[in-house]
Amino acid sequence: MPQVKISNGKDGSIKCICKRHMKILITGGAGFIGSALIRHLIADTGDIIVNVDKLTYAANLDSLQSILPSRRYFFEQGDICDRERMAQLLNKYQPDAVMHLAAETHVDRSIDNPEEFITTNIIGTYRILECVRTYFFGLSSEKKETFRFHFISTDEVYGSLQDNAFSTEADPFHPNSPYASSKAAAEHIVRAWNKTYGLPTITTNCSNNFGPFQFPEKLIPLMIIKAIQWEPLPIYGMGDNIRDWLYVDDHARALRLILEKGVPGENYNVSAGNTKTNLEIAHGICDTIDHLVPPANGKLRRNLITFVQDRPGHDKRYALDARKLGSALGWKPVESFESALQKTIKWYIDHEDWWRKIFNSTYDGHRLGVAP
Repeated sequence: MPQVKISNGKDGSIKCICKRHMKILITGGAGFIGSALIRHLIADTGDIIVNVDKLTYAANLDSLQSILPSRRYFFEQGDICDRERMAQLLNKYQPDAVMHLAAETHVDRSIDNPEEFITTNIIGTYRILECVRTYFFGLSSEKKETFRFHFISTDEVYGSLQDNAFSTEADPFHPNSPYASSKAAAEHIVRAWNKTYGLPTITTNCSNNFGPFQFPEKLIPLMIIKAIQWEPLPIYGMGDNIRDWLYVDDHARALRLILEKGVPGENYNVSAGNTKTNLEIAHGICDTIDHLVPPANGKLRRNLITFVQDRPGHDKRYALDARKLGSALGWKPVESFESALQKTIKWYIDHEDWWRKIFNSTYDGHRLGVAP
């Protein structure tokens, strides 16, 4: 890795002397995807990273312990809805790019409390865009040419699909949950700031992420942890809802590539093409854990699967067409679904202390999103 020299300016700002790498401010960097992105950037690039996170319930700084010794990593606690704080951090660190991942993300929680999603995902995105707009127009012409605002969104904005259909970047939005609608609104705002004000924005829509350090309210980590403990595995409806799965480290690699080579004003779907029903996911988890930790009683973990009342407004199918990303930028996933799932399961087996701390304090695996 090339050496990166860092100097502290008289005003306390952080300055990168090496021109070959970027200084990136990442919002939501203590979250699941954000922390994976930061670990990748510190390990595999020479970028300087500023992590700005409010540290809500799903944020976890333990996921960044491995990169704390790096002199290229800086953490600042802050809320994207706090305009003064965001402006202060932009002025302090003078980033070459902003990657905006901070968001409320769990559909079930959006059903129970949509206001938090409207506030963070819509108002928060608007406020940081305004701060970035002011910052951007204060840059030199040279820095304006390379500056980027990268907004990370979701496949859920496209809505539910018919059998065998795939969403392309040109498809209209049909969000059906409070979470999806809040991300769709934020995407429209980002697009408007590009078209109206000339802010160099890039948007990416990703499929369902999974991997180590994921907060256990989501399907795959919840199923893994419950299967490890021989607890019932709750599957919504008949388990035939289809999702498109992406290993989080592959997503991180894609995001860095898009930030560097993506075209301002464009959006890119990020998918590994792994469409699976929820029941297939549960079966794969049970079979893999049975292989890694053979049951002493001879029973199979598949017998733990229990079908429960479906989620209100549960979309039938998500699937992304990511051919644009492959043809335009040459990206493809490193991991197969099977290899990634095995790595993920093994990580949760080997890191019981990590998820046990969450189950003992923040979230105990109970059902969310049951409000009509």
